[in-house]
Amino acid sequence: MIAEFLLTLLIISASSFVLLLLIRQKRKKAQAWKLPPGPKRLPLIGNLHQLSGDLPHVSLQKLSNDYGPLMFLQLGSLPTLVISSADVAKDIFKTHDLIFSGRPKLFAANQFSYDNSNITFAPYGEYWREIRKIAILELLSSKRVQSFQAVRNEEVEQMLEFIARSVEPINLSRLIFLLANNIVCRVTFGKKFDSGADTGTSRFDDLMREMQALMGESSIADFFPWMEWLNKFNGRESRMKKNFRELDRLYDEEIEQHLDPRRSKPEQEDLVDVLLRIQRDSSQTIALTNEQIKSVLMDIFVAGTDTSSATLAWTMTELVRNPSAMRRAQNEVRQVVKGKDKVEEGDLSKIMYLKLVLKEGLRLHPPAPLLVPRETTEDCMVGEYRIPCGTRVFINAKTIARDPKYWENPDEFRPERFLNSTIDFKGQNFELIPFGVGRRGCPGMNFGIPILELALANLLYRFDWSLPPGMKIEDMDMEEAFGITMHKKTPLCAVATPANL
Repeated sequence: MIAEFLLTLLIISASSFVLLLLIRQKRKKAQAWKLPPGPKRLPLIGNLHQLSGDLPHVSLQKLSNDYGPLMFLQLGSLPTLVISSADVAKDIFKTHDLIFSGRPKLFAANQFSYDNSNITFAPYGEYWREIRKIAILELLSSKRVQSFQAVRNEEVEQMLEFIARSVEPINLSRLIFLLANNIVCRVTFGKKFDSGADTGTSRFDDLMREMQALMGESSIADFFPWMEWLNKFNGRESRMKKNFRELDRLYDEEIEQHLDPRRSKPEQEDLVDVLLRIQRDSSQTIALTNEQIKSVLMDIFVAGTDTSSATLAWTMTELVRNPSAMRRAQNEVRQVVKGKDKVEEGDLSKIMYLKLVLKEGLRLHPPAPLLVPRETTEDCMVGEYRIPCGTRVFINAKTIARDPKYWENPDEFRPERFLNSTIDFKGQNFELIPFGVGRRGCPGMNFGIPILELALANLLYRFDWSLPPGMKIEDMDMEEAFGITMHKKTPLCAVATPANL
């Protein structure tokens, strides 16, 4: 043990010496450049010590309050830019969107995205453009999303029936996650995964949640790429590989079943069918491999399940905390849908306040507060500052969405603020960018919004909601649990009373 420790110490010392030389060279180069303002850096770790706690977006917001909305940090060996205002984001992405469209290589993402071959983490280039085009035109088109209407309706109805049978307070956070996961499973594989036990979960659900937790953990390799080998000794790599092998095996089984000539032809294609059809199409610009198909499936589940469930849970939390907004939303939906058993998708276009509620939920609680990190692909000038090639870029979407320059009483849940506003969340208004901006904006937004609207409308239409006995609004825990998506740390539990319709 002592010999191993001394060997490790020797390697780290030698590596640190090399790193110091590299940092000195970078500093000499930086002296010729005017970098954006930022805090002083320590040797080796740079500003890593200033990312305190489990919520990096909070630490970065505090630093930005001191150093401005365009801030430069050194996180380990990586130069890092933090954008914390709508004005700065607009200036950058109206001018340098292409240069800011790279993606950094992250340790966990590299594993779970099949060597960065999915839409989210693929490097900017021809492959990414083609795989994104396939997603937009084939997987997430308006026609395709509309074709899954029956699936959404059936899963929402099953959720409502479960709530109606329950006599205890409902764990809405868990129930909403299962709703989103079941919908995504059915549109992707053509079926749900059943554990065979009366738990409402399956092994696939557990694997996905574990994968999302692993993706959310920071790795030393993300700040010191040359120290990736340490993950072999701290158990992180083995945990990740075990989870990945099980998910990969499951995807392989599903692909084999879809290729089985004895399989009954489904009434409509699921997303695996679509990807396999594209794989066989010789006219396609790229020939999809099975690994690339699996990487896209991983993308769909992470984006389709995690972000939708987190957004809906936070929005319901805010409504419970704000009874006047809850009553207004319920009165509207019950007036529009009066006489029906449930809200149908055709009703959603008439329920306008509900859309404002969702906007406000996304403003206060963007699913990924720092969005997905980017990386500059070449040197560029942002105003008077030069940004080096290979700089990691964080966009603090949560700070931007609570900027008092643009939002009156920004920390309050007030859907009415959007009544006479043209601000939307589709990436054109930089004050509200929960789905990102520019080329690397989320292509799955149109897939997730119908799930959110239909589920929320029905929860409000069919039930009145209150806190468990003895609990007050001020007792509600609003702490965030850091991960790949920002969930509520304490699940939302509420009592459902069937409405007198």
